[in-house]
Amino acid sequence: MAPPSEETPLIPQRSCSLSSSEAGALHVLLPPRGPGPPQRLSFSFGDHSAEELCVWAAKASGILPVYHSLFALATEDLSCWFPPSHVFSVEDSGTQVLVYRLRFYFPNWFGLEKCHRFGLRKDLASAILDLPVLEHLFAQHRNDLVSGRLPVGLSLKEQGECLSLAVLDLARMAREQAQQPEELLKTVSYKVCLPPDLRDLIQGLRFVTRKRIRRTVRRALRRVTACQADRHSLMAKYIMDLERLDPARAVETFLVSLPGAAGGQDVQGLLRVAGDTGIAWSPGGQEALQPFCDFPEIVDISVKQAPRVGPAGEHRLVTVTRTDNQILEAEFPGLPAALSFVALVDGYFRLTSDSRHFFCKEVAPPRLLEEVAEQCHGPITLDFAINKLKTGGSLPGSYVLRRSPQDFDCFLLTVCVQTPLGPDYKGCLIRCDPTGTLSLAGLGRPHSSLRELLAACWDGGLHVDGVALNLTFCCTPKPKEKSNLIVVRRDCSTPTSSPVRLHSQCQLSQMTFHKIPADSLEWHENLGHGSFTKIYRGCRHEVVEGEVRETEVLLKVMDAKHKNCMESFLEAASLMSQVSYQHLVLLHGVCMAGDSIMVQEFVHLGALDTYLRKSGHLVPASWKLQVIKQLAYALNYLEDKGLPHGNVSARKVLLAREGADGNLPFIKLSDPGVSPSVLSRDMLTDRIPWVAPECLQEAWTLGLEADKWGFGATVWEVFSGIPMPISTLDPAKKLQFYEERQHLPAPKWTELAILIQQCMAYEPGQRPSFRAIIRDLNSLITSDYELLSDPTPGALAPRDGLWNGAQLYAYQDPTIFEERHLKYISQLGKGNFGSVELCRYDPLGDNTGALVAVKQLQHSGPDQQRDFQREIQILKALHSDFIVKYRGVSYGPASPRLP
Repeated sequence: MAPPSEETPLIPQRSCSLSSSEAGALHVLLPPRGPGPPQRLSFSFGDHSAEELCVWAAKASGILPVYHSLFALATEDLSCWFPPSHVFSVEDSGTQVLVYRLRFYFPNWFGLEKCHRFGLRKDLASAILDLPVLEHLFAQHRNDLVSGRLPVGLSLKEQGECLSLAVLDLARMAREQAQQPEELLKTVSYKVCLPPDLRDLIQGLRFVTRKRIRRTVRRALRRVTACQADRHSLMAKYIMDLERLDPARAVETFLVSLPGAAGGQDVQGLLRVAGDTGIAWSPGGQEALQPFCDFPEIVDISVKQAPRVGPAGEHRLVTVTRTDNQILEAEFPGLPAALSFVALVDGYFRLTSDSRHFFCKEVAPPRLLEEVAEQCHGPITLDFAINKLKTGGSLPGSYVLRRSPQDFDCFLLTVCVQTPLGPDYKGCLIRCDPTGTLSLAGLGRPHSSLRELLAACWDGGLHVDGVALNLTFCCTPKPKEKSNLIVVRRDCSTPTSSPVRLHSQCQLSQMTFHKIPADSLEWHENLGHGSFTKIYRGCRHEVVEGEVRETEVLLKVMDAKHKNCMESFLEAASLMSQVSYQHLVLLHGVCMAGDSIMVQEFVHLGALDTYLRKSGHLVPASWKLQVIKQLAYALNYLEDKGLPHGNVSARKVLLAREGADGNLPFIKLSDPGVSPSVLSRDMLTDRIPWVAPECLQEAWTLGLEADKWGFGATVWEVFSGIPMPISTLDPAKKLQFYEERQHLPAPKWTELAILIQQCMAYEPGQRPSFRAIIRDLNSLITSDYELLSDPTPGALAPRDGLWNGAQLYAYQDPTIFEERHLKYISQLGKGNFGSVELCRYDPLGDNTGALVAVKQLQHSGPDQQRDFQREIQILKALHSDFIVKYRGVSYGPASPRLP
């Protein structure tokens, strides 16, 4: 469809006016491409989002969808930029005038060796700008210079720079009009290409001086035109020279208040956002700007209401959080200024790191929200669509849905088909008319939504080039996926999306961890058991600068009976030694003397599930939200490193600080332990519902998506306040839960239920990134309302309870003992077939549990297991004061135990 002209209405059945004085009008100004006033698009009534207006302006300017994200709308004086989600209402009275400008700058964006768009190969990389964008940027820069909007000094050096720009501008005019320099100068004065202040200065000079300047300009123009440079090369040179004259054009500066920046006192400061360096800040009157972070380092941005009120309305507090959990807080004088800053950082993050992420829904582009809802890619090129299908295995019927890189009103469907010569890739064009109806050649009728259209394609009703296309699998977008929408900057790290190295490929010689001598460790009491380990509290002695230091540590001893899991155990230690984050347990090292011993920091309050079991329903929901958000931060750190944890649950979350007296709680995520890739199917089944369904099918395919499933189950576990409903079911019923794609009972807190459902999606590609999870958690953690403690699910009727489907909960067998809560005290005896130990069963972790004698088999063959079960049945049937009382059984990975 041809772009609309200024004389035609932009919206069907709506009047369009060219008169800026007419009441009730909205005007969007485009940079002038020649002599005369700037182009203008006018709307007479209705509501329009900023992104919608940008799309119309892009069509009128010839800007393609790939470059649409570089532009934004601002007021005429550029005092305020509007986020894409902002809605303008055209009323009966009043006129609004906006300017459509390129907002997102990348210095050195000419030349592929400096800044470029990502390509599948280095030779396939493309420039950040295409020619229409270059023309728009030139018109924007030139208009700023000749209109006086760009402040330029009048020193001799700056006068020379402006005259050089005028020569380039005249050479461009001569090339466009196919004129010789002498002919052009007869009708165009070089002074029209200069800033107003410099024009006035030259006009006041003596006649001889003015004539000398004209002669100098004429000679320079002849030399430039003799170079035979085309008009676009002259435009590019003009832009580069102008940006050297005014480097500040590539940055935006915000005047803010910085809370607590000077000894706890609020001070006025500056925030600067630049496309090549990220965010910097300056407190008080200091001139030196301190860098805070680059865009890929940002994890979270939140906007909250500040207590103060100013002339622009209520102040807003914006908090930017880095990957290392350092924060930058800035108070803006009003909501428009705050959203302008957030939209700027949000846009740069999409351009440099993740084209599908947004930090706040208040600034999210509506077209992006549509793409996320429909699992649609942005305007990626065909090369990236085919590469994604190849990465997915080129399965027949797999497809990629994407926006057209050429047309704002079209989508493209790229489908893999099987031919006698191998996989081939067919493309289908989906057109969207002004009413929102979607049509696809090869389908019988149009449809009202993408979802409905794709459903018709799934039914086998699509034919292209005589070939029936049966859609079978959607290759959905992934977080931080590389494409032509990502800008690679010079001297900046490239966003990574490389596949994670499989656990089985990590050799023992490649593992790195600090080795700790055995004589430096002091052993204390036993704290329980893991699946393959015994856990003790201990103390580490080390000499530092001549002083003996003692550090309380946790000692995890790998049982010698599980030698087949030793490599995976050491691999977990190697993983923890390579990361350093405040919400991850610190690994001191590994002791290899005899048994393999992992030496970790000791976290006093223990596992989160034990704490919640002990505290009951006295823990408020706001406390739980803080804990869950900290866990999301830890997993986001691992996701950025490309390291899957693989064993996320409340028992792996350790509570370092309870959070009393107004302080927030503080958690640390423990090591993953033995990888799911080496566990038996029975052991993986026992971890349902924390283990992701795909790990049961192919455990070696452990990926980052598995942690999101475990996170969703952990959120359910923390907020329910009751045992996991299916954890006590027999293995067959647990597997049936996954085979039938069932879900945990949904909480009646709707937003929380949606988050859990998204994390526990059965299709791994549909699970959100942890940055997106943190963003959604922010919408739950708000000061606008008070969160109350969760009511006890068991105390409420199923239909009125906080948790739906309460009748699904299984009976908790009191004779089943969790092995992790058995704390070893001493050995009571040992025979040919087993041993008996004195232990304390302490599920609350406070040494108040009962003392039990635990009989454990040394061998777990079929005969021994059968005899052991027979002994259990005999003990159950005998009741006498002179016979040992049977308490229950604990099933471990190797052999059962009989308390």
